[in-house]
Amino acid sequence: MAQMFEVMPPEELAENDNPLHAAAKMATLKEKLITQTATSQPGHSNNKITVVGVGAVGMACAISILLKDLADEMALVDVMEDKLKGEMMDLQHGSLFLHTHKIVSGKDYSVSAGSKLVVVTAGARQQEGESRLNLVQRNVNIFKHIIPDIVKNSPGCIILVVSNPVDILTYVAWKLSGLPMHRIIGSGCNLDSARFRYLMGERLGIHSSSCHAWVIGEHGDSSVPVWSGMNVAGVNLKELHPAIGTDHDKENWKKVHKDVVDSAYEVIKLKGYTSWAIGMSVADMAETIMKNLNKVHPVSTMVKDLHGIKNEVFLSLPCVLNNRGISNSVKMLLKPDEEAQLQKSAATLWDIQKDLKF
Repeated sequence: MAQMFEVMPPEELAENDNPLHAAAKMATLKEKLITQTATSQPGHSNNKITVVGVGAVGMACAISILLKDLADEMALVDVMEDKLKGEMMDLQHGSLFLHTHKIVSGKDYSVSAGSKLVVVTAGARQQEGESRLNLVQRNVNIFKHIIPDIVKNSPGCIILVVSNPVDILTYVAWKLSGLPMHRIIGSGCNLDSARFRYLMGERLGIHSSSCHAWVIGEHGDSSVPVWSGMNVAGVNLKELHPAIGTDHDKENWKKVHKDVVDSAYEVIKLKGYTSWAIGMSVADMAETIMKNLNKVHPVSTMVKDLHGIKNEVFLSLPCVLNNRGISNSVKMLLKPDEEAQLQKSAATLWDIQKDLKF
């Protein structure tokens, strides 16, 4: 019986004989679409930011930073792997609306390698009936695992501590990191001052950006409002109203600072935690650092030998931030009562800090 053979058209025969056509058939869609120009390996990120801790505060920091277009890569680190992966995916799915092309995450700190800025929000929450010292000591123990791994993977980074109590934990981060103190920054009173300026603006009917005032010292109950420096358009409010901030003030401006101190407790009581304002505050500082803006922020820094303070404590003072960290601090002209309050704030922190075990 005669065998049947399929005769291929000459043009198909020629295609099969041609190795270029055979390679084209094996090429992937990406290879068919794109012609490679650069022969070197992809470059490293130039403006990488890592956020440690993907709780409410950490994610508020992350989204606030992303919306300001400050990083070409963002890394998220946490021990809760499922939540970590979920938060990363949720951000990645919004990539079309962002200008940060790479968002990664991992439990291992190697994912943070090469970061310019590392924002630390991780830490234990205060339990009912727990002393502040015990909470601090638990967070010290957590920082013992976090800080060395950050420095190991990003030895040139700036560390911005957000975890509370932020002033003491900034001191702890400095001690554990071995980095120069200008590269360890606490978020400190940047948010306290923003809250103060908002409430000041509400009273005056003026936007907070045009209301100038500083809250310094501890980020917490013993913070110090600098009444002597409050101004709008250079007009000093204490000169217009000498009783401002005192017990004799009929307008009770002292309540503005009380509301600042109480505001976090009030927000926590209402929604369970604070997040958005601190996230925006952190992004504000991150912008100054990453863009080398040399703006002044009230952040937590070493204050020993300043304003009569003798102990090694970190408190908020107006500091110039840039891409090296804290380049300078401003020598505030405080009134005697304001300086005394600052010294008292330092003593409050030292009483807790001196008993910590590293």
